[in-house]
Amino acid sequence: MSSTTASQEELKAHRVPLAWRDQCSALLLPLNVCRKEKYYLPWECENERHAYEKCQYDDYIRRMKALSKQKLREREAAADS
Repeated sequence: MSSTTASQEELKAHRVPLAWRDQCSALLLPLNVCRKEKYYLPWECENERHAYEKCQYDDYIRRMKALSKQKLREREAAADS
């Protein structure tokens, strides 16, 4: 478990939907708390939102690089056959 991943107990306690329980879930918890405290005002909680969105973007880039490497290996294996 990484520092950006919350435990299943924490996520369940904060009632986070399954679709949002990803690699950045630990950053989502304080963001949601801040949002509720600040009545979802868009100019509030900017630091928490930025940290969460950066984590989401970095995770997306990591997954896309892994997919590219996998496709390259598959093409090389098909060419060798």
